Amino acid sequence: MAADELFGDLPEQAKPPAEATARGAPRLREPQRDQIALRAVDIESLIGEDHPVRLIWSYVEGLDLSDLEDRIKARGDRPGHPATSPRLLLALWLSATSEGVGSARALERLCESHDAYRWLCGGVSVNYHMLADFRVGCADLLDRLLCEHLAALAKAGLVDLETLAQDGVRVRASAGAASFRREATLDKHLAQAEAVVEDLKGEVEARSDASNQRIRAARERAARERQGRLKAAQTALAEIKQRRKEREEKRGNGKKPKEPRASTTDADARVMKMAGGGFRPAYNVQVTSAAGEQIVTGLNVTSIGSDRGLMRPMLEQQRTRPGGLPKRHLVDGGFGSAEDIEWAHAEGVEVFCPPTQSKHGTDPCLPRRGDGPGVLAWRARMASEAGKARYKTRSTCECIHARWRNWDLRQLTVRGIEKVRAVVLWFALTNNILQGIRLRAA
Repeated sequence: MAADELFGDLPEQAKPPAEATARGAPRLREPQRDQIALRAVDIESLIGEDHPVRLIWSYVEGLDLSDLEDRIKARGDRPGHPATSPRLLLALWLSATSEGVGSARALERLCESHDAYRWLCGGVSVNYHMLADFRVGCADLLDRLLCEHLAALAKAGLVDLETLAQDGVRVRASAGAASFRREATLDKHLAQAEAVVEDLKGEVEARSDASNQRIRAARERAARERQGRLKAAQTALAEIKQRRKEREEKRGNGKKPKEPRASTTDADARVMKMAGGGFRPAYNVQVTSAAGEQIVTGLNVTSIGSDRGLMRPMLEQQRTRPGGLPKRHLVDGGFGSAEDIEWAHAEGVEVFCPPTQSKHGTDPCLPRRGDGPGVLAWRARMASEAGKARYKTRSTCECIHARWRNWDLRQLTVRGIEKVRAVVLWFALTNNILQGIRLRAA
């Protein structure tokens, strides 16, 4: 009765005709995911003719990689599994860098699922161990390729190397703020690590069963790695102490300096002031580029948080690169060092750098007592309209950092200044390849 009152207002439903019931259940194509399917794939047709990865492969095909190929032991009729082509690994990382992929595991997954990377692999399998080792193990090759590509662009008249711009960007290190320890804490942790290593070494030698021995060997290896990081942190702490002592002797303000600390995770990292105003463990990446063009001519990675004093090392590095020392060098105000300006003037390099404002409100371009000939020429140059117009072209170099940020160069996933330099070289070479293609097409 209650059901009749509840659904009494609903229209009556027509009963299905008898012939429909007699036809039986409908036949449907349901997915069956437990079956094995064989598919014929034309790898060449996975990507279009104008896909960017084809441009990267065409660049890689023309390179001389004999230095890497000479290391391969599998040759001729000798036994051994064929090695993965260094040309393929180079193309994979260049393409991955241009798309903001900085993880070897992520790149391995892309090689299995993404059509562009499947086209590059052409049926060759890769694993993340191989990719990760190749990424940080060929810094010399990347630097050579960067110079060769730069020389080719200059020879074609696409880039002018007489005027260079320098800028620095701070990139977060793969270390946390809590990993920085003082000297007493480092000594304590190192003593504990040494004791653990000795205990585990004795356990491995005493036990003969394979499974437990492998577990203990892995633990011993982890303890040795921690011991090595602590020793590196102690070495870095001694360098920090010496640098602070020299700085305090120069300043002579009488203030007691804070006790230095070093990271037990990445001994080369230093706490720096970031662009957002906070302080983080980071590296200072210095980049020189052709003024007015987004083409990298050189780079360096330092653990110094300030840009002051870093102009001369970059110019000295540029001496051995294509184009040699430039005629003009553009930097921002943070690089303004009288010593560097005088040295550049003696080498025939005109420095364009905005002078710092005087606390007395005087014109910073006016000559001051103690100025050398290089500083006097620099002040006069920056006071002229021609000098100010020339300096405006420096801002283009900041577009390189913006592009690298878009490629996810925000926090590093490797540790140690040498590995960091290798990673940044990938960004520099990828940047120049893509920019070179645009310049040639223009």
